[in-house]
Amino acid sequence: MPTATAPSRLAWIDWMRGLACVLMFQTHCYDSWLGAADRNSTFLMYSQILGTLPAPLFLFLAGVSFALVTGKLARKGCSAAEITRTMARRGAEIFAFGLLFRLQEYLIAWGWAPWSDLLRVDVLNTIGISMMLMALACGLALRCAPPQHQRSALLIAAFAGAAAITLLTPPLWTTWRPSWLPWPIESYINGVHTLGAPQPWLFPIFPWTAFAFAGLAAGFVLFSDRASERPARTLALFGVAGIALIFLSRWLDRLPVQLFSVYDYWHTSPNFFLLRVGLLLLIAFLSYAWCRWGLGTFGFSPLVQLGQTSLLVYWVHIELVYGRWFWFFKNNLNVGETIAAAVAVIVAMLLLSTLRTHHHRLRLWLSNAGWWFPRQPERAQGD
Repeated sequence: MPTATAPSRLAWIDWMRGLACVLMFQTHCYDSWLGAADRNSTFLMYSQILGTLPAPLFLFLAGVSFALVTGKLARKGCSAAEITRTMARRGAEIFAFGLLFRLQEYLIAWGWAPWSDLLRVDVLNTIGISMMLMALACGLALRCAPPQHQRSALLIAAFAGAAAITLLTPPLWTTWRPSWLPWPIESYINGVHTLGAPQPWLFPIFPWTAFAFAGLAAGFVLFSDRASERPARTLALFGVAGIALIFLSRWLDRLPVQLFSVYDYWHTSPNFFLLRVGLLLLIAFLSYAWCRWGLGTFGFSPLVQLGQTSLLVYWVHIELVYGRWFWFFKNNLNVGETIAAAVAVIVAMLLLSTLRTHHHRLRLWLSNAGWWFPRQPERAQGD
């Protein structure tokens, strides 16, 4: 049976977010510090493959969390306008964090970073935009549907948003490219930046926000009244659906005729989106199983801890890995040294996360031990 320190029923969400953090840490460490002799190795290839998961995970979980908060606000009796304003404001805050992060990166890299880096589309910007888009979609659904059908309307809006973004991605990257727009605006549509063509390593609205809408749909299913009573069964069905989507994606990819004239399975294809959503659903079930029946039921969970402070550790690790702190590591380590450095970064981020969430408890413990603001000796009675 779980101990008193067992995680909550929603700990699997933090576990998934923590998994995304660890995968992100290792990818960035190897990308920044691995020497030229090992940059064409199989080791780096597999690291980069794992590095394709964090962004979809973060966006998917943003959608799941959005559904949870939206449901709570609706149960409190908040109007559609109030829900839209509240959630759009939160999305705007995340977007502002993304802009602030880019400014900080530019100032730290002053002298060798191009000014265009200030306007580069990063994952924080996209999470913020996706939350604002979800707020508008949910607000519209709540306004248009009668009270007894609002949950169905929200679910339809989430599926429609994911489908529309996914299906519009291929033409907006190729035949319908809005190249007449200034590049900072076009970059939010297809990630063109200043390079003249869409870049798959950036995070534009198309296709990335579709993962948030997929998470929104999953969240509305998961937090419905019926599913909330049996979360294990619901997440098991998610796992089965995930496997089915993976096979469906591969089957569609092998068809002799494709929907779009320019077909790029690995970057813009809706078929690849299906595969990645399938992986996300499968990971969601495995995360729940680990936290509900596995070792995650006992004691301290490093991934849950990291997931609780994902924004903080994201921000700090970027400075450590790509900033000037360890400039002497830049493209200068072999595989063994890079692994050791990546482990050190993961441990450091775990310590930072733990300090962030438990600093009050730590201060109390140090105080009781006499190591922090030692207690004054008690005065004798009558002094």
